[in-house]
Amino acid sequence: MNAKLWRFPGGLHLSGHKTESTRLPTQRARLPKRLTLPLHQHIGAEAKPVVAVGERVLKGQVIARAEGYVSAPVHASSSGTVIAAGDFPVPHPSGLSAPCIVIETDGAEQWCERHPTPDYTAQDPSHLRNLIREAGIVGLGGAGFPSFIKLNPLGKTVDTLILNAAECEPYITCDDMLMRERAAEIIHGIRIMRHALHAAHCIIGIEDNKPEAYAALVRALRELRIDGIQVIQVPTRYPAGGEKQLIHVLTGREVPSNGLPVHIGIVCHNVATAAAVHRAVQLGEPLISRYVTITGPGVPEPRNLEVLLGTPMAELLQQCGADPSSIGHLVMGGPMMGFSVHTSSAPVVKTTNCLLAAEHAPAVQAAMPCIRCGACAEACPANLLPQQLYWHAHAKEFDKAQNYNLFDCIECGCCAAVCPSHIPLVQYYRYAKGEIWTREREKQKADVARARHEFRLARLAQEKAEREARHAQKKAELAGKNAPRETAPH
Repeated sequence: MNAKLWRFPGGLHLSGHKTESTRLPTQRARLPKRLTLPLHQHIGAEAKPVVAVGERVLKGQVIARAEGYVSAPVHASSSGTVIAAGDFPVPHPSGLSAPCIVIETDGAEQWCERHPTPDYTAQDPSHLRNLIREAGIVGLGGAGFPSFIKLNPLGKTVDTLILNAAECEPYITCDDMLMRERAAEIIHGIRIMRHALHAAHCIIGIEDNKPEAYAALVRALRELRIDGIQVIQVPTRYPAGGEKQLIHVLTGREVPSNGLPVHIGIVCHNVATAAAVHRAVQLGEPLISRYVTITGPGVPEPRNLEVLLGTPMAELLQQCGADPSSIGHLVMGGPMMGFSVHTSSAPVVKTTNCLLAAEHAPAVQAAMPCIRCGACAEACPANLLPQQLYWHAHAKEFDKAQNYNLFDCIECGCCAAVCPSHIPLVQYYRYAKGEIWTREREKQKADVARARHEFRLARLAQEKAEREARHAQKKAELAGKNAPRETAPH
């Protein structure tokens, strides 16, 4: 019996370019001589270093601790010696350098002490969340939000856990290969997540262009004799892997504007995150490696590699037969939502799912005026009005852009892909969001400064009043001592 599916608005049918990188089994990437580990590989506060230059570290050892609630620690991906700590190139749209710890590997791959928890069912959900937090696990299919937070519903009832296995963007196949090769690890991780959430239902949503991965998941569930987890194939249509889009397709529920899935009783995680959760809890291993797709017209032998975090991208290109010096265009992610990496010396980080390489950057066509054709609105999977957002962003009318639900835009790029005027619409939306966030931060700083100023004035006024009270009291006491005393008559 087929499950009932719903349809999200808009979307595109894109050329997949996926078979190129799935012909060969995943191979372990070679151990690099140096690992460069950025302190900020996640949404939230940057991790704080706890090792010094010259210190020897072991594989899996914490080298930077989480700073605050929304943060994630960083671990040594291999054993070796810390040889530097400072700003180095990192994969980021800005092209700027950022704080990193550099380890010179010793080839021993010596692990630190690990503490596996084989029987997760005997553990309290809060303990499991702490294990996942200490392992540095973040969302491996998106922006890198710390995973333990999404496993803490904070009093809200979660009835459904959804595992995102859609992997809808062209060229990217790391999740596909992970499902084919390590389906059991994914299932074990799902069971841990489900236990932490007390979710009654669990669905794995996978696009119907991945028959081998689908069969592997179904086979793993049968061999492990696990009930209560459905594997549902959804139509291949970009961006079916968008969190809100997949939730709607599988359940018919709509995540409210400016809301979260947990507000409608759903939590959504990526399948690679589930595998990482299994390794963290049941094997005691932190997040120090991941599957990465190495592909594109500039890669002679496209494939997936299991890569230690911190490995230079150039070494992965070389392992797939490419000459890094001949690569003129390197993208982290896919062609729709990825961003250009300015140097192949940048390291693989927790959110690196794909490296898309070409000898030359694609030609950029000059943008022409909007002709109000409406093609962008028809393609938008979030049911927005992209042309209105563009006009307001272009005019720097950010409040009006917010009124048109700017922050519901998932930046999938469908609108820009169909625009006959070649307007880089997503760039305008990102610009508007950035300006709004900057203004909000400045407002918060101003509010904090004003509150501090008002507190200081209040404190000074209180201190002045207390001084005056003490002075008046002393004056009264002194007046009492100097007052003439009445003498008794003789």
